[in-house]
Amino acid sequence: MHIPSLPKTWRQRLFQQRIAPPTPPEDSLALRIGVQLLVCVGIMATDTAASTLHSGWAIPLSLIGATWSWRQRHRRNTVAKIGIALGMVTVLAVFLTRLVGQAGDSRILLAELLIQVQILHAFDLPRRKDLGYSAVIGVILVGVAATVSETMLFGGWLLLFVAFALPVLILDYRSRLGLTALKRQSLSLPPAQVAKVLLAVITLGLIIFALLPRLPGYQLRTLPVSAAIDFEGKFDARQIVNPGYGQGDDAAWDGTGQDGKEIQGEIAFDDQFYYGFNPTINQNLRGILKPEIVMRVRSQAPGFWRVLAFDQYTGQGWQMSRNDKAETLKRPSWSYRFAIPQDPQQGRTKEVIQTYSIVAPFPNLIPALSQAREVYFPTREIARDPEGGLRSPVQLQDGLTYSVISDVPYRDRKQLRRAPRQYPRQIRQHYLQVPAEIASQVREQTETLLAKANHSPISAYEKALYLAQALKQTYSLQPNLPSLAPQEDLVSAFLFKYEGGYPDHFSTVLTLMLRSIGIPARLVTGFGPGQFNAFTGLYEVENVDAYALTEVYIPQSGWFTFDPIPGHDLVPPSVDDDYTFSVLKSFWNWVAGWLPSPMMNGLTAITAWIGTSLAQALGLLTSSWQGWAVGLLMFSGLAVLIWLTPQGWRWWRYRRRLANLPPMERLYQQMLHLLAHEGIPKHSHETPFEYTHRLRRTATQPVATLISDISQAYVDWRYGQQIRPISQVQQQFQSLKQQVRWPKTDQQPSQQ
Repeated sequence: MHIPSLPKTWRQRLFQQRIAPPTPPEDSLALRIGVQLLVCVGIMATDTAASTLHSGWAIPLSLIGATWSWRQRHRRNTVAKIGIALGMVTVLAVFLTRLVGQAGDSRILLAELLIQVQILHAFDLPRRKDLGYSAVIGVILVGVAATVSETMLFGGWLLLFVAFALPVLILDYRSRLGLTALKRQSLSLPPAQVAKVLLAVITLGLIIFALLPRLPGYQLRTLPVSAAIDFEGKFDARQIVNPGYGQGDDAAWDGTGQDGKEIQGEIAFDDQFYYGFNPTINQNLRGILKPEIVMRVRSQAPGFWRVLAFDQYTGQGWQMSRNDKAETLKRPSWSYRFAIPQDPQQGRTKEVIQTYSIVAPFPNLIPALSQAREVYFPTREIARDPEGGLRSPVQLQDGLTYSVISDVPYRDRKQLRRAPRQYPRQIRQHYLQVPAEIASQVREQTETLLAKANHSPISAYEKALYLAQALKQTYSLQPNLPSLAPQEDLVSAFLFKYEGGYPDHFSTVLTLMLRSIGIPARLVTGFGPGQFNAFTGLYEVENVDAYALTEVYIPQSGWFTFDPIPGHDLVPPSVDDDYTFSVLKSFWNWVAGWLPSPMMNGLTAITAWIGTSLAQALGLLTSSWQGWAVGLLMFSGLAVLIWLTPQGWRWWRYRRRLANLPPMERLYQQMLHLLAHEGIPKHSHETPFEYTHRLRRTATQPVATLISDISQAYVDWRYGQQIRPISQVQQQFQSLKQQVRWPKTDQQPSQQ
């Protein structure tokens, strides 16, 4: 067929494609077994991370398909390919149907689709590139497991995958060279060498993970959410279900007994559930929680995972006076997104995305950072109370996942100090309540503490900071504090009788002290950030991380928390801090926890000495013109040294590496070095034969023959265990050194 518009080269390529023989099938059984092991590890890693059950059926079917494909690798298998195509269309249709019905996270659905495609693909693996597709699927499955995993169990699967991947890469390289016969000695992988490679891979991976910056601008919009939860019945937005303080699984303790009278000390303390997650809390309870992980949080920034807030002080606890005004929020049927009403404020905020995974029974309360703007939750409805707390129609159970987007306010101290003192009427109405019988003595004690300040605080923000610090320094934790009498006031007993109390008592006292001097405040309960796991990137939050803080209202800026509890930071972690390299910092803190104190003190002293020395040297060099001249000379010498050092280092390493190589490999590496110096280096992705084939276009015939002979001798020795006399190869290399002459126009050949 004549195609006049096409150049001759295109006609030749089209003709060659038509007459080119089919790619020969892959006959390496070891390579096929290795690829199937990679796929199996990927499936099992996904099951472990996502709590799915695909291994029971996917792995056997994949092995059956691989066995059938091995036996049929020399046949066309037309009928099987048609069946595979129909099967892929079917699984794609099922996937799209499920995707439309699921409004949340689709990672698990995509992983299931990939596993189904791999099962079908396993029945047609005639060539090496088909095996490569299966290996890539195994890599993707491990990657999906890495994004879903929340525990250290994934690390074991990752190590196993790397252990299988190394020999698979070697077998694939042998196949590219055409060495299909695998002898007992041809694949030499000493255990010590494998251990070194694994250690190098793990170390490099940890370094990259620790140094990888967590850029604040990274925004993930496909937020993880559990499957939809159907709630039957009418959702009562006022109800709070705390399993530790109820009359049953479906009951909620509101601080009252069966007869409706308020209970002060009769309720038994539950050592699993925090008492502060109820509409009315009694701070006269005594007990210690047993540590238990309740949730894992992935967040762009740590903070206080807020749960509930209280506005009315009862003398021995707190209650929500407007709990009956909690509003119900609904989401659209096609999305898990709830839009949360926002309080008006003018302060600068930062968007922070969080994902929560519940791992233990939890009340029907939804923890979130302050100022939640969007909540992605699997129920049809949620509720929001007047204090900003979020509630679910159902109790949060193990395995539930939801996501939150919050507009967390910045703590701009300059702006907060300049904030006006005029508070809205609604704020004054609900957050200045102090019992009349203790108001005067609490205000007097507050003013006494403020009078001790070196510089008298003026703004509400400064007073809150100072009083929180003063409580830490003036009063102490009382772990054996006796129960209060029925009519005894908690704040009065804390300040004047026991001079301290339980951790949550400090926050109650700070709240009442601020109210006594006209600063609106409320008590808020929730969780501290928890323990950051540098390997999973998650904050592991336990029930013992739950405590109460004081929230202070700053006009035009909103609510800000203060922590008066001894041993805690004055304010919780905030978006003011830079968390770009927080993983590195947390990893170093974790490592430092294992080091002895003398070693840590020594490292700290060395770091301080280096910093002081650099500061002194910089000051000396910039103090006079002589110092500038000396500095210029030193800088020039350092620049020359930096320029020469890499070259000397490379030369030394090259000579040292050659000395440790076997004679045949040493000659081959010397040949590569010679050719690279002449302007034609060997690319890392090229096999020896692919490299020699490229050189034939540039080199003269004698030179190309010598290169081909040396490369053939190297391949025979390295992969075929056929040793040619080394003296003969040395003579060929010497001849190559004498004959190699590359024209200048050919020093940079085109890359294929």
